[in-house]
Amino acid sequence: MKRRNSISGQFAPRRIEMLESPAYRVLSRSGHMVISRVEIELAAHGGNDNGRLPVTTEDFVQYGMHRTCVAPAIREAEALGFVRVTERGRGGNAEHRSPNRFYLTYAYSRDSKKHPPTDEWRRIQTLQAANRIARTARADKNEWAVERGKRSWRKRQQKMKAGTGNTPSSISSTSTETEVSPVRDSRISRSGQNTEPLSIILDRKHRDELLTATDLNTREGGRDE
Repeated sequence: MKRRNSISGQFAPRRIEMLESPAYRVLSRSGHMVISRVEIELAAHGGNDNGRLPVTTEDFVQYGMHRTCVAPAIREAEALGFVRVTERGRGGNAEHRSPNRFYLTYAYSRDSKKHPPTDEWRRIQTLQAANRIARTARADKNEWAVERGKRSWRKRQQKMKAGTGNTPSSISSTSTETEVSPVRDSRISRSGQNTEPLSIILDRKHRDELLTATDLNTREGGRDE
């Protein structure tokens, strides 16, 4: 009987040759997340549309990436030869917004017989070259994109502040507003040190006066007898 190996569910194969390549070995965690998220998009398209796979910044953020890491990681993964951005997206209002569209250079899709993987990661032969390419790509910021990102960040902050404004009903009263803390009177000695509280001294004085009055009444009663 012929033995069959099967995986129940969708999967994304990666060749051992690629896993051992210098480009793959220097790939950062964010770079790994970029190519993994694009693989998920390819699976969502049923293995079709490689080269036209739309993945937005929000898709990467929801996948677990920090927003500021998305652009450097895309540049890194593209420079190392694992993905290619075939169409640059743009931000703006909903009617003008469009996502980046990606091509996985190592993925096999339904039209791989006609268009086999390009495997652009193979052109990097050494770890030194791979590290240099990755560092350069991550640092190669687009000033226009940086400024656009700052504007978007400021808009998000303004929306957050507008949505979390304090109202009288949202501010809970504190204990200092509802309770009056008892104030203990105390006598201060000439040396500046606190002595016994005044309330205790007054209680003791009152008790002594009562005892004195009681003693006098007792003596007078004895005389009358």
